[in-house]
Amino acid sequence: MAHTQAEHQASNTQDGNTQSVTGQSQQTDEAQQASQADQTTQLKGSATPRAGLASLANDDFTVMQAIGGPRGIVESILPGLVFVVLFVVTHNVLITVAVSAVLAVLQLIARLIQRQSVTGALTGLLAVGICLVWAWLSHDARNYYVPGFIVNAFWIVVLSISLIARIPGLGVLVQWVSHPVTEHFSAWLHDWRDDKPLWRAYMQTTVLWVAVFTLRLAVQVPAYLMGSVGWLGTLRLIMGVPLFALVVWVSWLIIATPLHNHKASAHKELSCN
Repeated sequence: MAHTQAEHQASNTQDGNTQSVTGQSQQTDEAQQASQADQTTQLKGSATPRAGLASLANDDFTVMQAIGGPRGIVESILPGLVFVVLFVVTHNVLITVAVSAVLAVLQLIARLIQRQSVTGALTGLLAVGICLVWAWLSHDARNYYVPGFIVNAFWIVVLSISLIARIPGLGVLVQWVSHPVTEHFSAWLHDWRDDKPLWRAYMQTTVLWVAVFTLRLAVQVPAYLMGSVGWLGTLRLIMGVPLFALVVWVSWLIIATPLHNHKASAHKELSCN
C-alpha cells in the first residue's frame, strides 16, 4: 500500500511539473505572438487616416487626405476668406471679427450635430480665435495675420535647428507617427537615421518646408507693412491650402520610395525572427 501511495505521489508530481512546463511554454509562445503582433501593427501604422504633415506616414497617402478632404478645405479657407472680404467691404474691424467668430463657432456646432470628430474643428477654432482677438484688441485688421507670422517663424527656427543637428524634423514627425516610442529612444532614432536613403529624403523634405515657411514670411510681411489687408488676405489664402497641398505632395514623392523600402526591410527582418 505504501509503495502504491509513493508511486501515486510521484505520478502527481510529474504531472504537475509537466503542466508547469507546458504552461510556461504556452505563456512564452503567447508573449512572442503578442510581441510580433505589436511590431507588425507598428509597421503597418494606424488604420485611421491622418491629415496634415502626419499624413506622410500613411501607407495610402493622398493629397486630398492630407488636406482633410473637401470639408477640411472649406473649414481651412472659409474663415480667412470671410474675414478679408468683410473687411474690404465694410472697413469695420468689429463687424468683421464678430461675423468671423460666429462662423468659426457654427463650424464646430455643425460637426457636433453630425457627430463627427471635433478635434480639428477645435484646433481651428482656437487658431482663428487667437487671430480674431489679436485684431480686435489692436483695432487693426492686419493683426489678424500676426499669429501666422509667429507660427511660421517658429517652425523655421525649429526645423533649422533639426537640420543643424542632422536629425531632420520631418523624419522625427513621420517616424514618430508611424512608430511612437516611450523607451529605447536612441535605438528608435538610429533605426531610421542609419538608413541613409531615408535620412537624406527626410533632410530634403525638411529643407523644403523651411523654404516654404520662409517664403510665406518673405511675401506676406511686406504686404502687412504696406497696410494692405486685401492683398495680405489674398496672399495668405493662396499660400495656405493650395501651397500646402503642392508641397506635401512633393514631400511624399521624395520620401515614398525610401520609406517603403525601410518598412519592407523591417518587415522582412521581423519575419526572419
